[in-house]
Amino acid sequence: MLVVGSNGQLGSDCMSVLGKAGAVLGTDVPEIDISDNLKTMEVLNRLRPEVIVNCAAYTAVDACESDPGCWKINADGPGFLAQWALENGAFLVHVSTDYVFDGEKSLYSAYTETDEPSPVSEYGKSKLAGEQAILESGAEAAILRTAWLYGANGKNFLKTMLRMALQNQEREIRVVNDQFGSPTWSHTLARQIAAVVGSRATGLFHATSEGYCSWYDLADSFLKQMGVPFQMAPCTSTEYPTPARRPQNSILENARLKKAELNIFSDWREEMERFVAACGESVLQEQGTKN
Repeated sequence: MLVVGSNGQLGSDCMSVLGKAGAVLGTDVPEIDISDNLKTMEVLNRLRPEVIVNCAAYTAVDACESDPGCWKINADGPGFLAQWALENGAFLVHVSTDYVFDGEKSLYSAYTETDEPSPVSEYGKSKLAGEQAILESGAEAAILRTAWLYGANGKNFLKTMLRMALQNQEREIRVVNDQFGSPTWSHTLARQIAAVVGSRATGLFHATSEGYCSWYDLADSFLKQMGVPFQMAPCTSTEYPTPARRPQNSILENARLKKAELNIFSDWREEMERFVAACGESVLQEQGTKN
């Protein structure tokens, strides 16, 4: 089994979780460079994995608006992996995003796998193109759309909030309170990927924690659980403009995982409690060394 993007937030958890089930190889984007077809084929022909888990992605949402490299990694790369998987009988698991939707679905209705994608950012468009490349390839593959991912490794929203709270406890943090989604722990998503690999389930799946909240609710809940003093106030999306438009409604429903009796996710609050219990101290130490 090969984990592509193994040094990232999700990839590192996949290495840990999938490694318990057998031999797992890891390679990060600079080594395999999934945006380059020839180099990708060279690496895959050398390693010849029976299962490929693609965690590699260009996730700098705002930078995607002006950087064509976003499309090379998010759209072309998955197609190259799917091509090799088809020709060599490998099973491909690819991670996609809630950003394939425009977020215009009425609050607080969840998107299911049968809803029509309509991305409003270059990031979302590039990720949707990657999905389509895989589905059109004919390869044996599973696509897992996730959202609001956080974990012990790499950069994420929760670490940013923690760092801001630690750096200046007298400063009021303003956080968007009119965008809603399902916060998802990368370790649980890695376990979900393991379940999909074990069953060789194919097709399109939504894969997030149950329930939903706003970014403000998420930050408030996390910092309180961490026991960090902070001051926070809600703001609107218009008060915090960004180059890329974010979906107002990013709530996903794991309908197909549940139908296949594969869903392992629980409520996002329970997931966060487990994350804080397992990783809170190390995350706090990490941010402390950066101050």
